[in-house]
Amino acid sequence: MEKPSVTEQPPPYSATVPPAGPPPGVPAGATPGQAPGYPAPPPMYTPYGTVPNAPPGTTFVPNYGATSIIIQPPIVTVGACPACRVGILEDDFTCLGILCAILFFPLGILCCLALKNRRCTNCGAMYA
Repeated sequence: MEKPSVTEQPPPYSATVPPAGPPPGVPAGATPGQAPGYPAPPPMYTPYGTVPNAPPGTTFVPNYGATSIIIQPPIVTVGACPACRVGILEDDFTCLGILCAILFFPLGILCCLALKNRRCTNCGAMYA
């Protein structure tokens, strides 16, 4: 056995070109994306999830029936408490408002009306 010398070069890559044809293990009539060993699909076969004659990049989304969701608007009662929704809001004048109404009589009434709070009759919540 003779050892090859170090000066020998490997053969060029372009020297051996395989013959054009299907890769080994793929039947002659198979399409490029088809798995080896399976027959070709029927002529009008469309794979699941695609639409025939659709532009590229689009997929088919199946429609399983329309479902409608009805969202009922909240019932708003004028003058009702937003916290408990049971009580009614009543006007409650502050001590400062009453004092302004007494001391500065004609204009103090406007201050008294501006400084009133609203209080719930059921839960007692105060709103400005």
